[in-house]
Parts: sequence; structure tokens; C-alpha cells
Amino acid sequence: MANIKSAKKRILVIETKTLRNKMIKTKVKTLVKKLEAAIAAGDKAQAQERLKLTVSEINKAASKGVYHKNNAARKVARLSKAVSKMA
Repeated sequence: MANIKSAKKRILVIETKTLRNKMIKTKVKTLVKKLEAAIAAGDKAQAQERLKLTVSEINKAASKGVYHKNNAARKVARLSKAVSKMA
């Protein structure tokens, strides 16, 4: 356990940031699951609408540093490809 005041503060700040990052990642994962469900169901209109929301959230997460920009780009590309492959 930290004894120095600044170290104690850093621990609290890190806990806060970790919680925020977890919330953002969970939201993105939920949106991805819903998008994949729409793709599996074959509902192209709903899939395109969900893709728009999901891409927006992934880009926000990347801008906040939750995801690396290349990781975010890869996720977006794979989801876009999956939606565009739909019949």
C-alpha cells in the first residue's frame, strides 16, 4: 500500500479511470453483440442502423484512448464488411 499522498491520489484516479474504461468497453461490446444478432437474423436495415451506432461508439472510445486507433479501425472494418456481405 502506498504511503505517499500523491501515490494514494494516483491509486484513486486510476480506479476512476479504470471504471470509466470498463463502462465504455462494455457498451461497445453490447452494441457489437446486437449488431451481430441483426446480421445473423438477416435484417439488413436494422444491421445498417446498428452499424452506424456501433461505429460511432467505437470511434468515441478510440478518441478517449480506451482502444488503440488501429484496433478501433480493425473492429469497424470487420463489422462494416460483415454488414456489406449481407444479401
